[in-house]
Amino acid sequence: MGRVMNFVRPLAASIFCACMLPSAVWAQTYPERPVTIVVAFAPGGADDATARILQDPMQKALGQPIVVENVSGAGGMIAAAKVAHADPDGYTLLLHQDALAAGMTLYPERTFDAEKDFAPIGLVNTTTNTLAGRPSLPANNFDELLRWMKEPGQTIKVGHPGVGSFGHLAEVLIFQELGIKVTDLGPISAVVAMPLVNADKLKAYSLIGRKPVAGLPQLKTMGQLGYAKADIDFWHMLLAPARTPRPIIEKLNRALRVALADAKLRKTYTDGGMDLYPQDEETPEAASALLKREIKLWGDVIRANHIATQ
Repeated sequence: MGRVMNFVRPLAASIFCACMLPSAVWAQTYPERPVTIVVAFAPGGADDATARILQDPMQKALGQPIVVENVSGAGGMIAAAKVAHADPDGYTLLLHQDALAAGMTLYPERTFDAEKDFAPIGLVNTTTNTLAGRPSLPANNFDELLRWMKEPGQTIKVGHPGVGSFGHLAEVLIFQELGIKVTDLGPISAVVAMPLVNADKLKAYSLIGRKPVAGLPQLKTMGQLGYAKADIDFWHMLLAPARTPRPIIEKLNRALRVALADAKLRKTYTDGGMDLYPQDEETPEAASALLKREIKLWGDVIRANHIATQ
């Protein structure tokens, strides 16, 4: 029996080593060809800009070209499905945002699960939004706005970029927390608020995000105003298919960190109203934790308010 066991142990060890070898080899030689980042929305928006600004410094860090591919449709679910079902070899990545978390509830017929079918690489950036209104509104600050909205007989009309978008879901969550019923105007064109506010063509009342904005120092975040649940960020995240070898995820995360430290990238993001996460939040684990939290957050909001895409 002892001889049999002595034979089995080396055999098991050799099988284990043989199974582990490919991942180790892939990680040592990866990447050997161009890497594709699939962007979940059409060219010209914040998602596309985030990817294309990241493209050059990250491909320099990896030592291989990065190709940006826009795959739009179904609130970003088509792109997510494409990457979720791609080979887990590190050559097909996904750049997505809050819509990925919301889509887990909004699109019940999807063919993937964001928590099970992706391996987050890291958080890229975050953008602060504003709660704003037309310049003819009588309220000049958040407290005045809140009192005005609660006056008897008021009809509050609110617009957003589209059903299921961050702007839509943030609107629903904020007014839910404020205890105010609103009339949904449906999709309206998104605008860059800061220049309009500074030109007195728009009144801004609060920030939707966790960080103050230098160009709008008079505004507080929803958290600072006492509504912690509405202290939410619009974020971008880089992900790979699940089962991508951990050494490749780590190599991609290192390249992402190098890119995010690039002075030109940082200035371009900042000039575009995008903020970077602290270094301790640039890990795959931090991205995974945020995705999990937001799947629950937006799932609760969508179910409680009976939001549907059709």
